[in-house]
Amino acid sequence: MTNYAEEVASGLLEIEAVKLQPEAPFTWASGLKSPIYTDNRMTIAFPEIRDLIANGLVDLIKSQYPDVEVIGGVATAGIPHAAWVAQLMNLPMIYVRSKPKDHGAGRQIEGQIKAGQKVVLIDDLISTGGSVLGAVEATRREGGDVLGVGSIFSYELAAAVENFGAANTPFSSLTNYSTLLTVAQQKGLIAESDLQTLHAWRDNPGEWGV
Repeated sequence: MTNYAEEVASGLLEIEAVKLQPEAPFTWASGLKSPIYTDNRMTIAFPEIRDLIANGLVDLIKSQYPDVEVIGGVATAGIPHAAWVAQLMNLPMIYVRSKPKDHGAGRQIEGQIKAGQKVVLIDDLISTGGSVLGAVEATRREGGDVLGVGSIFSYELAAAVENFGAANTPFSSLTNYSTLLTVAQQKGLIAESDLQTLHAWRDNPGEWGV
């Protein structure tokens, strides 16, 4: 049986979709200092990794959201993965823009969704959940019954648990920050002495490095 958590983490590190630099932190667009940078858009360039992710998401959805009727991609990074999953599961697909188009019919959701249809949304990454929960809200406004969210990777931030809980929306990820650190240490990409500062960031990202 495939251990998706470890294999996906290993794949993300191998293609450098995830980089760990505790001694030379990144600055996110929000201004937050972080020892980790994630760009899961890179996965679409690597057939073996994207196949692993697609099959892992199918397994996750079948086990946790077996009643799903529609697969939704969150623009933009979730769209290709949603397409591969929808194809494997032989299900309809939609995708959800960050905001309605400012021309034409002004649609925010592309594809077709019928009132009451059970939807699982797919995104590449969960940090605090803000962007994907916007897509959840938009889908519900259109009558979709959002069962939950699946993603490739989660930072395991407390803010995500709080925000998804407030939105009454379950979420699951193929792999996560804790697993990534374990795999990175096994590969010799980080030293044991780095683990304390890496865990400290996850526990309090707003204060880390200040």
